Amino acid sequence: MILHSNGLITLNYNPATDILEVAYPDLHGYLLTEIKQSIDVMLDNIRNYDIKKLLLDSSKTLISVTPEETKEITTYLVSGLKTTRIRKLARLQSPSSHVEHMAQNNIQHVKTAGLLTFDLQSFTDKSGAIAWLSN
Repeated sequence: MILHSNGLITLNYNPATDILEVAYPDLHGYLLTEIKQSIDVMLDNIRNYDIKKLLLDSSKTLISVTPEETKEITTYLVSGLKTTRIRKLARLQSPSSHVEHMAQNNIQHVKTAGLLTFDLQSFTDKSGAIAWLSN
């Protein structure tokens, strides 16, 4: 069921599996404020529905911002997820080596900063991600 859709993100929740699927938005400088607002909406829905499993699909994400700006958005997202009861986050990787390199750097940053309070795994295919989340 679609919990929210605003052109940047769509929150697709399956109550039977307790998995929220979200396509990670494109990161462009002019959208950063709206992206943070969309993350806030996502966090509110995660809290309201007490969602424990999240699938972030980065497979089509485009990035035209600096590495520092991507780190800021990732830190904002992960810090917000700390305030929820999320237990597992599966991330679908981007086929773009540029996008994936930045994502891996950001993941390492939040791990080093001690911000991860949930299991995080990256996948190249959706079926593997869903299987991991379902276990």
